[in-house]
Amino acid sequence: MTPDAADAVGELLDLFERYPKVLLLSGAGISTASGIPAYRDRDGARRGNAPVQGPEFRRDEALRRRYWARSMVGWPTLARAEPNDAHRAVAALQAQGRLTGLVTQNVDGLHQRAGSAAVVELHGSIHAVVCLACGARHTRRAVQAQLERDNPRMAAAEAPAAPDGDAHLEPDHLSDFRTPRCAQCAGTLQPDVVFFGDGVPAASAAAARQLLAEADALLVVGSSVMVYSSFRLCRMAAEAGKPVAAVNQGLTRADHLLSFKTAAPLEIILPALARRLAG
Repeated sequence: MTPDAADAVGELLDLFERYPKVLLLSGAGISTASGIPAYRDRDGARRGNAPVQGPEFRRDEALRRRYWARSMVGWPTLARAEPNDAHRAVAALQAQGRLTGLVTQNVDGLHQRAGSAAVVELHGSIHAVVCLACGARHTRRAVQAQLERDNPRMAAAEAPAAPDGDAHLEPDHLSDFRTPRCAQCAGTLQPDVVFFGDGVPAASAAAARQLLAEADALLVVGSSVMVYSSFRLCRMAAEAGKPVAAVNQGLTRADHLLSFKTAAPLEIILPALARRLAG
């Protein structure tokens, strides 16, 4: 461990000793060591494909074809991803009773697979799909099987992975691409995630606010908190006089609110923190 990382662990130990009720907010940076790309660079700028806008997805069949074609190629990479040491350390902190709660912006489900419980998923789960007509829910794995069966020419396509099961792929001809349909009513399917232009579900937002109300401090890991749903938690914590700390490689929207920040690798310092707190 580098001296800077050791210093960061010491700062985090001090945070947990002074504030025994810590709420943890995680973002895409905690999953990059699992092979899932992050949305933003160190300056907080978006990279990769333009984000899908929810209203356009529901209105435009051509956009849905592009989305599902890229997802068909990119989702297997996310589905194969395994939790890394940072995810496991968060689960260990939960098991030790060090966290009052865990809120994540991620849709990859890796916190749960690492053993974390009662995870508030602000932006939903990429592993579930919902019918916009009848409300039926389907697994993303079942939808993948349908996509591959109905679009055999795309089944062997390869492209670099993009965030959240997307792929850096712009197919030239999608007029014959068949989007997935609901097995119950043949309705339009949408991944059960919060697209840009859509709001965080009221129940998820309320659960996150309640966890923050019960906490003494907020620790942000792997997030630039550029989206308002997460930045709002930082602002609410600061307004309530609760310290906000961050472990993130790059700029965050909440830098002016932070009492402490480090760019040390999460997969190194979070396990070290969990070990030290375990005594």
